[in-house]
Amino acid sequence: MIDLPVSVVIVSRGRPHSLARTLTGISQLQYWNFEVVVVADPDGIKSAQNLPFADTLKLVAFDEPNISAARNRGLLHAAGEIVAYIDDDAVPEPMWLRHLVAPAARSDVAAMGGYVRGRNGISFQWKAASLDAFGMHHSLSVDPKQATVMKPPKGRAIKTEGTNMAFRRDVLIDLGGFDPAFHYFLDETDMNMRLSKAGHATAIVPMAEVHHGYAENRMRTAARVPTDLFDIGASWAVFQRKHVAQVDRAGHWRTLRAEQRQRLLRFLQAGQLEPRDVRSLLKRLDQGYVEGQARKAATTNLPKHAVAPFQRFPSMPRRSKMIVSRPIRAQKDRKRALECLASGHIVTFLILSPTTMFHHLSFENDGMWVQKGGLFGKVDRTDRLFTISSRRKKAQLEKARVASQRDFKFEIGEKLT
Repeated sequence: MIDLPVSVVIVSRGRPHSLARTLTGISQLQYWNFEVVVVADPDGIKSAQNLPFADTLKLVAFDEPNISAARNRGLLHAAGEIVAYIDDDAVPEPMWLRHLVAPAARSDVAAMGGYVRGRNGISFQWKAASLDAFGMHHSLSVDPKQATVMKPPKGRAIKTEGTNMAFRRDVLIDLGGFDPAFHYFLDETDMNMRLSKAGHATAIVPMAEVHHGYAENRMRTAARVPTDLFDIGASWAVFQRKHVAQVDRAGHWRTLRAEQRQRLLRFLQAGQLEPRDVRSLLKRLDQGYVEGQARKAATTNLPKHAVAPFQRFPSMPRRSKMIVSRPIRAQKDRKRALECLASGHIVTFLILSPTTMFHHLSFENDGMWVQKGGLFGKVDRTDRLFTISSRRKKAQLEKARVASQRDFKFEIGEKLT
């Protein structure tokens, strides 16, 4: 199959350092036919301009607190047949695009969504889900090794997560892009509902993975503690006006508000909020809901063609390499790992301690994947608490676990470096 041209769009505001890390991860993508569109505030633009590949990026200045409008601005500049979105606090696996876009070989597939790993780099934050008529998501069981294409029944939709989703550009244009009435939250949910109503199919692609950090923003702390619920309340009001029957809205809102209150009480019990914070946040939620009911519906007219031609990112084929170390040798082995990285490899630096510590994986600012954990400890959180293993066997298992995402090619029994 000819690789379809893809525009990767990153929207960023208030997170210049995180944006740089995301772009570093994107620079390692093993897909030759893509461009990168960065829609960012002045600090984000400056951060992107400091990267060694800055002149290959489409940099679009945008400094409004409206993620839907920002995504539409990116769509305006995107010249690819497929438009993929990733957040500025996420990093894609090197094979992300290749897996994510593959279902588009079927002409009936309009949208694609992948899986999202959380902060520890191992556990999944998001897998597969459908949406009911009230915008609530429900888990789906799909084949974890291949894409599943679905057309949901009337009144339901297939959910794509905002930090890992792609669409045919012409479909987004036909639908008017993302609705700017959703300043924050539910913007992709609304798009999913509209895709379904238009009869389009969505592919869930488990092998297309990104790692999502949930960085601090104007709505939450780095610990995911809410700091303002106004826009969440407003977005639910807009969603109801578009998708929920008038007779069902009051009961729907009571359920949503009760869920938000329970979430705040859990933070209160954990000592992360004060009682006055709970009252203040619920008040903001209610104020947002009232404002959202009066918020004018936005009409977006997007041109059929991008404002600038496709600007292919100079991606290069890279070989994945795993360097296995232990804490006492980590500093010395890290130098060797950085040398491999500088020579053009995708590097996974695996540090195994003689313990039962759980494993954690992160993508560092220098562009290296670093995994730390015990030789006998859990990787997947469903593993046994203690497993006897040799260093060689543990490393082989880890290579096999991420082989499809990081493009490892190896034979069992090979000599590890």
